[in-house]
Amino acid sequence: MTAFASVVIDVDSTLCGVEGIDFLAERRGPAISVQILALTDQAMKGEIPLESVYGHRLTMIKPTRDDIEALAAAYEQSVAPGAAESIAAMRSAGVRLALVSGGIREAILPVARRLGFADEDLHAVSLHFDEHGSYASFDASSPLTNQLGKPELVGRLIASGLLPRAVLGVGDGMTDAKLAGTVDTFAVYTGFARRPTVAALAALEISSFSVLARTVLGARG
Repeated sequence: MTAFASVVIDVDSTLCGVEGIDFLAERRGPAISVQILALTDQAMKGEIPLESVYGHRLTMIKPTRDDIEALAAAYEQSVAPGAAESIAAMRSAGVRLALVSGGIREAILPVARRLGFADEDLHAVSLHFDEHGSYASFDASSPLTNQLGKPELVGRLIASGLLPRAVLGVGDGMTDAKLAGTVDTFAVYTGFARRPTVAALAALEISSFSVLARTVLGARG
């Protein structure tokens, strides 16, 4: 029997070593990049609510379809070491896995599929483009665009039985730490970045996907 029946995994700086919005900002040059990096860092630390910057950052960047394709490639090239094998091992043991991210769904979908996730097991924010491939808007109805969106969405998945208990939530940012009152255990992932304010709220600290697999499968170490 595994230690956890379900695992909710963040994407940016957890499954992959990329912060998607920062990657897109860098494609717009240093002036925009510096502003976006500062806003992202404040939101990840919990200094400002995510909803206060989510749409603003996208409006500043105006990502095109080509930008999203480039980001998708960056995600695929930066998958955490051992993630593919660890995810496969957990899945083979019957653990229910879901990706929950405030990132851009269209960019994350290719790597999610490569790692064996069904499309319905990826929860992220969709963008809308015009007929020329230019940015039009984002799905503002998604709870994942606000600070408390992850516990709201994950709570619904648990209540519906799609995430059987016990549930482990894994991520690196403050929006992930908000899962602590919803999942059975919240673990901060520090393989790419360690944020002390997030670590302080975590029951576990996980430095790699091999450690994650051992924890979930009941062999901590």
